[in-house]
Order: sequence, then structure tokens, then C-alpha cells
Amino acid sequence: MKTTQISTTILQLTRFRFVNAYLVREDEGFTLVDTTMGGAADDLVAAASTLGGSIRRIALTHGHGDHVGSLDALKEKLGDAVEVCMPDLDARIHAGEKVVDGKLPGSWPTVRTRPDVRLSAGDRIGSLEVVASPGHTPGHVSFLDTRDRALIAGDVFTTYGKAAVTSHFYLRFPFAAMATWDKEKDIESARALRALDARILLVGHGPAVRDPAGAMDAAIARAA
Repeated sequence: MKTTQISTTILQLTRFRFVNAYLVREDEGFTLVDTTMGGAADDLVAAASTLGGSIRRIALTHGHGDHVGSLDALKEKLGDAVEVCMPDLDARIHAGEKVVDGKLPGSWPTVRTRPDVRLSAGDRIGSLEVVASPGHTPGHVSFLDTRDRALIAGDVFTTYGKAAVTSHFYLRFPFAAMATWDKEKDIESARALRALDARILLVGHGPAVRDPAGAMDAAIARAA
């Protein structure tokens, strides 16, 4: 697992060169944003330990398998010491509810762990503000760090080669568009995230983009 220090409070963790999770430092420990695929639990816990802390919360941007894949193993390993936060609609999907018509694209693995908190827009997880950003999945959320305006945007954007909205088929990383549930909502969410004037854009797939306004504008224009 590759580690990249984004700021004094955020570490990017990358598996197999294509899927990211993030450790966000808080006073009492770390919030882990997303868990990548299965088999990452030991590495994620070790990364937090290397930084001198422990994972206190797991906050998920959405319910696809490459983001929740190690959730059950982490919950087993960390027990009740860790609080699990998942977007409400995606949590309901994992619980077996039918929340939208038709088949949902992307990987929706069986997840035994039930969230302690079901996230809605405006909620706070430590320093992170929950921002609704549906489209890639019905309940997709992003997280804005209120300290430095770093934006963890999950799969609304990818950043391989250049920033791209996941509604838009992009040859450098086509899988995100193939897994997107509602392309129009996805573009609306991309616009809403752009309006936040983030200082750093962090995504589920691809490197960080600093001062991302221009890159986000160009990505939205291509997608639209």
C-alpha cells in the first residue's frame, strides 16, 4: 500500500495503484474515509499506527465494493472502538431495501457490518462536513474538511491524467462511468462540489489535485 502525505491532517492510502482511502487526523485519533477492496484491514490499521494513532471512525463515501471491501474485517479487528458511518440510502441498499427502480450498476457486495450512523447532508464527522453528492450511487456523499477545505469527493470525479466527472466515459479510467447509477445527478453533484471552492480535490481513484477549480470546471464542461 502506497502512502502519500497530502497535508498535516490527511494521508492518502493507495492500493494496487488505483483505489484510495484516506486517514484524516483528529485530536482523538483518525477518521478513515473508505476502506478500499477486501484484504486491506491490516495495512490500514498499520498505517494509522505508524502515524502514532488509531482508527476511531470509518466514514464511507458510498457502498461500492472497492470502497467498503475491507469494512467487515476492520470492524472485526477494531470492534466497538470504531464508529461506522455510511450514507443513508447506500446503507439501506446494503440492508436489502429497494430504494430505486432498476438494477444498480457497480459492485454491491454482501456487508455484515451495519453502520452506527447513517449520514445525511450537513452532518459532521469530526472536522469533516458531509456533502450530499448522489449520482454515482443513490446515496453518495463527499466530505469537506472544514479546517483547510480539502474535499474528499469519492467517485464524483477521477483524476487520472486529468480530472473527469464519473458520468463521462474516460479512457484512462472507464470503470467509474460504467458503475455510475444516474449520470445527470452525477453532473449536478460535480457542480455542487465545484461551488465549494475546495483547496484540494481528493478522489477514490487518482492523485490529489491542488487548487482544483480549473480542473473541475473543465471536467464538468466535458461531461455536460
